Parts: sequence; structure tokens; C-alpha cells
Amino acid sequence: MTKVPAKTKTLLGVAILIGLLGLVPFTGIAEQINYPKVKEYRIERSIPPEAAACIDCHRATTPGVFADWAKSRHANANITCLDCHLVQPGDTDIAKDHEKYYSRSDMPSGEAKYKMPIASIVTPKDCSRCHPDEVTQYSRSKHANTIEIMWKLDPWLNKGMNSDNERKTGCFNCHGTVIKIDENGKIDPNTWPNAGVGRLNADGSKGACTSCHTRHRFSVGEARKPEACDQCHLGPDHPQIEIYEESKHGTIYHAYQDEYNFDSAGGTWTAGVDYRAPTCAGCHMSGSGKVMTTHDVTERLSWETQAPLTVRPENFKPFPAQSTWQEERAKMKAICQQCHGNSWIDDFYDGFDKAVEEYNEVYYKPAKKILDDLYAKGLLDKTKFFDEHLELQFYELWHHEGRRARMGAMMMAPDYAWWHGFYEVKNRFNQYKEEADHLLKTGEKAYVYPDFPNATGDTTRPEAIFGKE
Repeated sequence: MTKVPAKTKTLLGVAILIGLLGLVPFTGIAEQINYPKVKEYRIERSIPPEAAACIDCHRATTPGVFADWAKSRHANANITCLDCHLVQPGDTDIAKDHEKYYSRSDMPSGEAKYKMPIASIVTPKDCSRCHPDEVTQYSRSKHANTIEIMWKLDPWLNKGMNSDNERKTGCFNCHGTVIKIDENGKIDPNTWPNAGVGRLNADGSKGACTSCHTRHRFSVGEARKPEACDQCHLGPDHPQIEIYEESKHGTIYHAYQDEYNFDSAGGTWTAGVDYRAPTCAGCHMSGSGKVMTTHDVTERLSWETQAPLTVRPENFKPFPAQSTWQEERAKMKAICQQCHGNSWIDDFYDGFDKAVEEYNEVYYKPAKKILDDLYAKGLLDKTKFFDEHLELQFYELWHHEGRRARMGAMMMAPDYAWWHGFYEVKNRFNQYKEEADHLLKTGEKAYVYPDFPNATGDTTRPEAIFGKE
């Protein structure tokens, strides 16, 4: 092997160094730093051009919608407008007005080559392509079927005692409407806008996932918070959010919610790790221990506290559960056991069961017997409901004070169990019985309000739900 002289090595090293420096002109060390680029949302990774056109257009025309979507897990996973809104076989709610945008030169990507049939409403059927288990669970829940339940229970609807618009802006905003498409292919304004949990969509699916996972972020974390439930579960007749906030669970949530990890992956939200005390979802829907996550809120219930007479869920005639109350109580107890001992849990259920028994036997059944006697003797008129004072008294006994008493006991809110609950039940019962006893004793008929206001609602049950009757 030939030995290279030391001088030759030195000259060779200098030559290599000069050559390298020649490739990158020396202009000072500071100018070689990689400066940060301006942030921008870039459309990459196999998004089809039609979907890219949707994003370009909505970024300009509805920036709030775009910003919401851009922060979502959907955007992170390359799920675009097209994946959810593209019309599927059987869909009848094609957004015909939307098609006009593809021929407008003043719109971003307003070209015919991007034209796609878009559904006006994204429904659980659309969501089921990626979330089949969740949609199946939801479809058998009371949430999805609440229009049917409402019509089977509610005298306001069945007796036409409120107007159609009062129903649309009030009742149906939570329960849902039967969506209708008019002859021009537009959504009937009498049925829209609506995000009710039991909405019957034009494609036949029930409900609106966006009731809890609001568009267009569709956040799991949002649906885990009690605020996701409080649009519907509040007020004099079912004040679950007020009851929750009074309970120790709600107190802890408000004190420590900044420590909660609401964004953990689905099925992994864990007591003691991600949260200290449960929210509504933590007890009624989220997985915990060996209990699986569910979108069927009928599960884990051992009493129907919304019903006039408290019954087991499988005996709730408007919508009977498909399992036994013992199975569902065992699930809820397993949820409780993540934080509580068995003696604490058993003692809680002992008090709750006694509250149900006292409501049923001491208040509701005697009040219902009195009402039936008054009808049987012709002292009350069944033609309408609420046009006689005793009918309203009976309704509020179970629908307002009675629910508050039972739900307050169920969710550990003492003020609602007593002062807003059984205390008010007693007052209502005494007034009701005094007036009823007078009519039964004298044979006098109850006074009928001659001009009950705005009692103009349609009493026809929705054919799409009940068929032809």
C-alpha cells in the first residue's frame, strides 16, 4: 500500500473544504437559521379535488363552519365535507339550491367539474358508515324514539291544547320533528331548523348526532360535559342539570373541571385518571370498569322516573326496555363502584327505592283514583285537557313536582328531593284533594275555562311514526 505524504494530506483536506464552501456561499451564520413559516391550512394527502373545492369554498363563505371543522378530529383524519354530505342511495334531501354554486364564477371553486350531489341534512345513517355500533345503540334508545314516546304520553299534543308553532319552537326543538321535503326539494320550514334527539329524517333514520356532538367539530369531549345535556334536561319538569349542579358530583365537577381530560379517546375515559367525579355521560353513557360505552341512554336505568306512575323500564308501555331492571341496575352499580363502596351504593338505592314507593302509593295512585272518579261521575269533562283546573293540578303533580322529587332522590340533590319535590307534591296534593272532595260531595261540575288560548294544534299522530290510524 502506497503511503501518502503528510503535506499531500493537508492540501487534499483544504481542497475538500474549499469545495464544500463553494456549494454553500458563506453569507454569515445568522442567515442560515430556518425561520418559521406563516401558518396555513394546506389540503394534502389524498383528498379528492371535489372535497378540496368544498373546503376552499366554505373557508371563504362560512369561515365559522370551516374553522370548527379544521379543529376537529375529522379534519385530522382527512374526513371532509364530502364524506358526510355526499348523497347516499335512498336519500331524498338533496340540496338543490347548493347545485347553483357550481356555476358561479364569483365563488371559490365554483366550477361545474366539482359538482356533487349534496345532502341537506347529515343523519345517523350517514354517520353509521364510520360509527355503526354507536348508531345501532342510539337507534334503540329513548332519545331516538322520543317523538313516539311524547305522542303516547303528552296531553298537550293529543288534545291539541297548544299551537303547532308553540310545539315547533318548544317541544320539537328537543324531541325532534318529522322532517319533510316540499315539492321544490326544499326542507319544509315547519319542520326545520331542528336538532332534536328524536328527529325523524327524510332518509328514515332517527335522531341527530349533532344534538350532543355539535357541528362542525363533533367533539367527544363536548358530549362528555354536562353542558351538552342542559339544553333539554332542565326546567320545572325535568331539571336534571340543576339537580346535577346541586349534587356533590356537580360540585366537584365545577371545582376541578380544569383538571379533567375530556379529550381522551373513545372508550378510554377513566374515573380517577381522566376525571374526579362523573358528569351525565360518565354515569349514563361512558364506559367504566367492565361496563362498555353505550349510546343507548335507556341502559343503566332501574326506574322510569319520567312516567306518571313510576315503573320498571321494561314495563314502560310507551317504550319498554329490552332488558330487565336488575341487569341495568347491576351496570349502574358497577359504574358507582369505580369510586364508591358497596355499602354506600346499596344504602343510596335503598333511599331511592323508598322515595319511588312513597310517590307511587301516597301521592300518585290516590290522585289518579280521584281523577278517574270525577270523570266517571261526569264532574270533569274528558273532551279537552287543561281546560279545567283539576286536570292541570293533576298534571303538575306528576309532571312537575313528582318528577323533581323522584329525580332529586335519584341524583342525590336534597333540595330538589324535598323543597322542590315532595314538599311541593304535598301542597299540590292537598289543594287538588280539597277541590276534588268538594265536587264529589256536592255533585257540582268543575268550572271549564271557556276560552283556552291558542289550542289549535293538530291532533293527528305522525303517520311516519305510527302508520295510518
